[in-house]
Amino acid sequence: MTAMDIHEILEHLPHRYPFLLVDRVVDCEPGKAIHAYKNVTINEPFFGGHFPNHPVMPGVLIMEALAQACGILAFRTLGEKPDAASIFYFVGIDKARFKKTVTAGDQLHLHVRILRQFRNIWKFETVASVDGQTVAEAEMMCAKSSIG
Repeated sequence: MTAMDIHEILEHLPHRYPFLLVDRVVDCEPGKAIHAYKNVTINEPFFGGHFPNHPVMPGVLIMEALAQACGILAFRTLGEKPDAASIFYFVGIDKARFKKTVTAGDQLHLHVRILRQFRNIWKFETVASVDGQTVAEAEMMCAKSSIG
C-alpha cells in the first residue's frame, strides 16, 4: 500500500485545474483498491452557481472524482502513466445512488475497488463518503484507449 501526494497524482491523471478532483491518495494497492480524497472548499468554481445560497457539490462531479480515482488505480495497476498515446475514458455507470449532499468544508473520501478487468475494459465498485457516511456509490467502467 502506498500513499500519493499531489505531484504523484498529477503524474497519473491527465486532468488539471479546475477539473482535477483528487487531492491525495491515502493508500493504493495496485490490482485491488484505492482510497483517496478531495477537499471541498467554498472556492470551488461550481459553487457560484450550484447553488448561490446553498452550496452543494454537483452529483456528476462526485462521480467524476470517483472516476478519476478509478483512473489512478488502473494506471498504478498497469505500472503506467497517461501519455500522448493512451488514456482511460469513463465509459459506463450502473447502480448510481446519491444518499447525502456534499458541501463546502467537507472532505470527500473516494473508495474504489476493482471488480474485474478484461482486455482494456475495467469495472470498479465505488463509494464516496463524508465523515464515514456514504454520500454516493456506483459501479463504473473505464476503458483504456490509444489516442491517434
